[in-house]
Amino acid sequence: MSKSKGMIWPYAIGISIALVFGACIATIFITSQRPVEKSDTYMMGYHEADAKANELLQARIDFDKEYKVEYVTDGLNLKSTIIKYKITNLDLVAIQNAKIQVVVTRPNNHKHDQTLTSSTLIDGVYTFEAIELPVEGRWDIMAKISVGDKQRYFNVKADTRAKEAFEY
Repeated sequence: MSKSKGMIWPYAIGISIALVFGACIATIFITSQRPVEKSDTYMMGYHEADAKANELLQARIDFDKEYKVEYVTDGLNLKSTIIKYKITNLDLVAIQNAKIQVVVTRPNNHKHDQTLTSSTLIDGVYTFEAIELPVEGRWDIMAKISVGDKQRYFNVKADTRAKEAFEY
C-alpha cells in the first residue's frame, strides 16, 4: 500500500481555496472597472425618486384624472426618429398648453442620452425634431409632461428592431 494515495486531498483543498480566492479577486477587479449608472426612471437619481415616491404617484393619479397621454411615434429607426405625443383631456379634446421634456436613452447607459425640450404642436400632436440613434436596439424614452400645475412622467420602452412600444 502506497502512502501517496492518502496525501492528495490536502493538495485538492489547497487548490480549491486558491481558486475561490482567485475568483473573488477577479470579481472585485472586473466590477471595479465597470461604471455604476444611476437609476433615472423619473429623470432623477433613485435616492431622490425614493424620497418623493408618494408625491410622484399622487401627481400621476391627479394628472390621469384629467388628462390622457399617448405615445404616437411611428417607430424608432437609426437615421431619423421623430418622437410624438398626443395629450388630451378625458373628453379627447387636444391640450394646447402642455410642456414636455423628453430624454431618449439606452437602458443602464447614459453615453448616448439625447434631451429634447422643443416641440411643435401639429393637429393636437406634440412633435419633436428628428434625432439620430447611434446604436440599434432597445431605447428608453422618458417624458416629463406638465399641464398647468399637474405633471406626470411617461416612460416608454421602444426598440429600433420592432414597432411596438410599452409604457413602464
